[in-house]
Amino acid sequence: MINRKLLPMRVNEYITYLSAVMDHSKLTVEEYTRDLILFFEYIAREKLFYDFDDKDDFDLSFIDDKILSTITLNDIHAFLANRNTEHKNSSTTRARKASSLRGFFKYVSDKMGYIQNNPTSQLELAYSKNKLPKYLTLDQSIALLESIDGKDKIRDYCIITLFLNCGLRLAELVSLNLSSFNLTEKTLLVTGKGNKQRLLYLNKACVDAIKNYLEVRPVDGVKGDDRNALFLSRLKKRIGRQAVQQLVYKYLKKIGLDGDHYSVHKLRHTAATLMYQHGNVDVLVIKDMLGHENLSTTEIYTHVENKRLREAAKKNPLSNESDISQDD
Repeated sequence: MINRKLLPMRVNEYITYLSAVMDHSKLTVEEYTRDLILFFEYIAREKLFYDFDDKDDFDLSFIDDKILSTITLNDIHAFLANRNTEHKNSSTTRARKASSLRGFFKYVSDKMGYIQNNPTSQLELAYSKNKLPKYLTLDQSIALLESIDGKDKIRDYCIITLFLNCGLRLAELVSLNLSSFNLTEKTLLVTGKGNKQRLLYLNKACVDAIKNYLEVRPVDGVKGDDRNALFLSRLKKRIGRQAVQQLVYKYLKKIGLDGDHYSVHKLRHTAATLMYQHGNVDVLVIKDMLGHENLSTTEIYTHVENKRLREAAKKNPLSNESDISQDD
């Protein structure tokens, strides 16, 4: 839990702005906030030589507009370099942190005028936006479903079925309610990033999985808001993100994929990739299904297909027969 009393005043204002005005989800706001905390902890230590006395919670409330005005583009570059060398952040993670800093400094300078110069106005971060996503093959996806067992088999099967067929984000899945789906109409109402909703149509596998789970889903002993939660833990509370991550990792390990950087999010990639490769689903339809705002985000799956075609060409047995001798 983030203690907002320990944050710089302008960071607190920005958090409120993201929630109340920009209508970002709670999870998104938390991610931005943690990025800003890491940045200002770095500035306090490296630029201001502030001593935190090895406390768990660092008091950053002393950072005011005067200090904000001293921050330069070089400071931000140094922070991102530190996240790379000392903390091994990936290029994508550093890009998100750069985005968090851009948004904050645009707010305090360009929008509110608390400081004159925006140190991120010339901020650039080179990273591959078209990095091909890792995903499960069709055979691996089937093997994953067949690996599910144990006391919570029916619930876990339903969860992974929805991931693989609907391309849900982790936060979207754990927020599903009993009121989210209509089995008569075979639809599922999903609340995505920025609290934006999209309607998904359920195939037979999803409908059957939900029906089977509802037959065993606990009813007695479920209290408060958890009564409307679709997926419940063994404590009869809404299942949490960590619990879902753990169960997915467990089954990935059973089919030998635990050491290949597969994760819950890779199931989302899998759903989109399999529909594009095997179902010939138009990329615009996949964009709407995944809840992407920009088509460029979804077009990564066309690059996956192009990669498959390139690899297929290389495997042709005649691919190395390129020498041609000419008669004199």
